[in-house]
Amino acid sequence: MEALLFNVSGGFLEGIVRGYKAGLLTQNQYNNLTQCETIEDLRTQLSATDYGNFLANEPLPISTSTISDKATQLLVDQFNYLRSNAVEPLSKFLEYMTYAYMIDNVILIITGTLHGRNTNELLQRCHPLGIFDTMPALCVATNVEELYHTVLVETPLAPYFRDSVSAADLDDLNIEIIRNTLYKAYLEDFDAFCQSLGGPTADVMHRILAFEADRRALNITINSFGTQLSKEQRAKLFPTIGRLFPEGNNALARADDIEQVRQACDAVSEYRAFFDSSGSQQRANGGANGTTGSESTADLLGDLDGELGGAADLEDRFFLHEVHLNKLAFLQQFQHAVFYSYIKLKEQEIRSVTWIAECIAQNARDRIHDFIPTF
Repeated sequence: MEALLFNVSGGFLEGIVRGYKAGLLTQNQYNNLTQCETIEDLRTQLSATDYGNFLANEPLPISTSTISDKATQLLVDQFNYLRSNAVEPLSKFLEYMTYAYMIDNVILIITGTLHGRNTNELLQRCHPLGIFDTMPALCVATNVEELYHTVLVETPLAPYFRDSVSAADLDDLNIEIIRNTLYKAYLEDFDAFCQSLGGPTADVMHRILAFEADRRALNITINSFGTQLSKEQRAKLFPTIGRLFPEGNNALARADDIEQVRQACDAVSEYRAFFDSSGSQQRANGGANGTTGSESTADLLGDLDGELGGAADLEDRFFLHEVHLNKLAFLQQFQHAVFYSYIKLKEQEIRSVTWIAECIAQNARDRIHDFIPTF
């Protein structure tokens, strides 16, 4: 049924976003970027892609942060174009996509208020996709209590704060707990909304959001080792929509080391591969994630035998699997997941371009291939 009526309201924008996706950097273009000797060469190579002359007016020398900011602004402009032309239910779907960035922005402002920072300066550091009309109202607050009540009244995140966080919770020790509590509520709410849409949107988005939920559960578990976070508190932070729920989540709540985390993931073959050698990981994804064509990728995705030292490698594998899932979203038509997946793929591309630029700027050519390509 969705194939019959989807194009009435969403067909034009789906075509637009698939056109954006066709402009993502290819493997050959990544190879060209890694051959650049200077940032000026990198700018010249990028000008031949869909990035165009986005750095044309920037004075030399161009910093890597400028490259990242300008590329992000291109993404924001594309998203705003999609959002301004969207109607229900796509407009609501795109609004949900911005909530994750809003959470990070609000947490940033709360942290700054706790430390007495100038909140107007903090606004400049907020992610542009998480900016909302009433965000300047947060800058009026002079203490945490005022800020809490302002958030409850003035932001779209009010339901998550009201149900999960009290003003007494807003202190340095709890700030990361608050962030993860809000993300838990957000992911569960977003998944419920996608399920209400039904059809392929519900199927594809549940697969993506379930992985995001499990990734957060794994990260929370690993990062809580050696901290004051109790196992009961840890369990409350786990989203309930992932493939690890409930048995895997229960095992993670009891885990005391990386080996027990590994065992908790045994029931899900894709997650079990995260803890195997790099070759097993690439085979598990069938090569669909793409490789950089150099053995440094194998180093980047090395074994996790180093206990917590392997957390960074695990994060890289998460990014690889996320790219894989988001690429799969484009194999189905008449669904909204392509909008979410394009944004995530573009963000990964920006991270990769920034990594290459950083390696060029620091003359670290031995690590220039340690990025995760999208195509």
